[in-house]
Amino acid sequence: MQTFPLDLIVPVGAGLKYQFCDNFAIQYKYLYNFTNHDEHDLIRLTGKNDAYGQHLLGFVISLGGKKAVVEEVEADSDGDGVVDSKDLCPDTPRGVTVDEYGCPIDSDGDGVADYLDKCPNTPKGVKVDANGCPIDSDGDGVADYLDKCPNTPKGVKVDADGCPIDTDGDGVPDYLDKCPTIPGPKDNNGCPIEVKEMIEELEGVQFEFDSSVITPESYPALDAAANTLKENPEYRLDIAGHTDSTGDDTYNQGLSERRAASVAKYLVEKGVDESRLTTTGYGETQPIADNDTAEGRAKNRRVEFKVLN
Repeated sequence: MQTFPLDLIVPVGAGLKYQFCDNFAIQYKYLYNFTNHDEHDLIRLTGKNDAYGQHLLGFVISLGGKKAVVEEVEADSDGDGVVDSKDLCPDTPRGVTVDEYGCPIDSDGDGVADYLDKCPNTPKGVKVDANGCPIDSDGDGVADYLDKCPNTPKGVKVDADGCPIDTDGDGVPDYLDKCPTIPGPKDNNGCPIEVKEMIEELEGVQFEFDSSVITPESYPALDAAANTLKENPEYRLDIAGHTDSTGDDTYNQGLSERRAASVAKYLVEKGVDESRLTTTGYGETQPIADNDTAEGRAKNRRVEFKVLN
């Protein structure tokens, strides 16, 4: 029986492939094959191992559907729809609406996100508290940016402007006004002053010695009288001049008249209508103290006001 040697073939080669589309390609290969004996082609000629080359040209046709494409999905730790690599607020609570950067929406731009903001429509630039509401320093219910009286004491009732209620409109707020329903000046705690009493009890009008010239020390008292008369135009006033008993009666009578006229002139210069004033001189005829003492004579040299209305 004839025996044949065992074939061992070692191919070495290279090739090219051109893909026309997903399912079709053309392919060329060149192989050079090495063998382990000289009888591979069944002929012994040289005693050397056989070797030969191959040219291969073929077509590749893929049958079936496309390969599934698996895309990588980036992590989104807080599930807000913005991937972690782009999320500036990666720990946003679930369900909170976020912007393109993954941060909670803050509609009014006050620094407090809408989901925490109890006042989400605060005007731009207004300072807010931790709840996103405008600061109200005095706690009167009117925010500072609207409050015209931002330092109202705690518990005081205020109006829409944040200012204390002033029921009688006299400039003294109710919480300080001892007569909150009746107008009165501030220096009387908001209570009305009995004008007649105030004017008639006015003291402190003095004159230069043996003269009708008013001393500067008398100006504050006369200024107060002028202001009261201007605030109460319904009143008319009689100004009465008096002297002590020094000198003769005729001289003292004239001096008292001049002094009364001097006071009237001062009041007119301060804005009191002249038609509301009358003057009377009584000389030394109506003393209120003892003319035998210096103290008594000083009291008798006086001007008295009498309200005529």
